[in-house]
Amino acid sequence: MTERSEPSMTAASSPEIIPEPPAPRLAEPAEAPARLVSTWNIANALTIVRLAIVPVFTVFLFMEGEGWRFAALGVFLIASLTDQLDGWLARRYGLITDFGKIADPIADKALIGAALVSLSLLGELPWWVTIVIISREAGVTLLRFIVIRHGVIPASYGGKVKTVLQIVAIAFYILPQAPDLLRWLSIGLALAVTIGTGVDYVVRAVRLRQVARRSRAA
Repeated sequence: MTERSEPSMTAASSPEIIPEPPAPRLAEPAEAPARLVSTWNIANALTIVRLAIVPVFTVFLFMEGEGWRFAALGVFLIASLTDQLDGWLARRYGLITDFGKIADPIADKALIGAALVSLSLLGELPWWVTIVIISREAGVTLLRFIVIRHGVIPASYGGKVKTVLQIVAIAFYILPQAPDLLRWLSIGLALAVTIGTGVDYVVRAVRLRQVARRSRAA
């Protein structure tokens, strides 16, 4: 008795395995070319105008007569407005340039410094106030250069408030016949915030240096 053999599968009857086609490879998006920002833009133009206004403002301030005082006040306020405007334009339309990063703070300090020194020369603002504010501004600028190899200390909200308070206080000193109490209150508040933000910059600089040292040691 012969054993019944199982029917063998032939090549024709065996199921054919068809490999799946490879998934289509998505083309990688091309990198957008870096946007070049011209140095000659509206934000930098306003910064240059502010620098050019400083000597005009100083001359007006030393001229005698209330009319010249109001003219000096108007020029000072216009220059201060360009400070806010050029920063907004640079951020809004991506007009930030290396020139602007350097020229903008120089223009700010030139305007504030010229106003303080002029008022002190005229005997209307104590020299110690001028020295404290200018020393703080110069010290913070120097501090930023010292720690720049560790990182950048960004401008703080307190620094912006400080600038506004300084502008308001100086405007009251330029304004003819402004009440003395109002002048002292405004400059006192500006001094307090100026010193406070200066201390804050020192603390942040020390922390930045410590973080940089720890990262190098790790």
